[in-house]
Amino acid sequence: MSRDEETPVGTEIRAEESAGAAGNGNQAQIERVASHVRAILVELGLDLTDHNLHDTHIRVAKMYDEMFHGLKEGAEPPVTTFPNDEEYSHMVMERDIPFYSMCSHHLVPFYGRAHIAYIPADRIIGLSKFARILDYYAKRPQLQERLTEQVVSFLEEKLHPLGAMVVIEARHLCVEMRGVKKPGALTVTSAIRGAFHQRPVREEFLDLLRRS
Repeated sequence: MSRDEETPVGTEIRAEESAGAAGNGNQAQIERVASHVRAILVELGLDLTDHNLHDTHIRVAKMYDEMFHGLKEGAEPPVTTFPNDEEYSHMVMERDIPFYSMCSHHLVPFYGRAHIAYIPADRIIGLSKFARILDYYAKRPQLQERLTEQVVSFLEEKLHPLGAMVVIEARHLCVEMRGVKKPGALTVTSAIRGAFHQRPVREEFLDLLRRS
């Protein structure tokens, strides 16, 4: 059977699949993405009558809807800041925040952990917001360098702190699976604002990072 003669298995998202995805994003967009993914599978010569591939295009479209959630209008997390009534003037740090993202060059995952710190001025932020800010920028086609800068810039814009610093450590499957194929290689990026340009402040951050 030629590709043009193949039975169009799963061309449309069935009602039950549609209902499950409707709450997660734009259903019309999911359907369009699914049709394009199916075309790629057909072009690769895959047998879509194989039950393992039957709904792959739908699953991939729904996965992209979830993993690229940060691109959607209104996805920016609401960030409430609070007066720094205690006049706390030392470093606040959240370590080892896990994340995953998709490399914008090859659309394969990179993943790792982020370390975020700031020194309050007049306002402070709830600690859970660090992870929400990170996820907002990670859930899109991304570069690790850009992700690092975006997180620290968000903190600077919303808090106007005395300083902020972000370090991200990640493994990239585009490095491990293809090209140079170096499993376990770790990419580390950093972004610095304000007081963290001072060596003693930066050393305090790195010392806290080294502690188990």
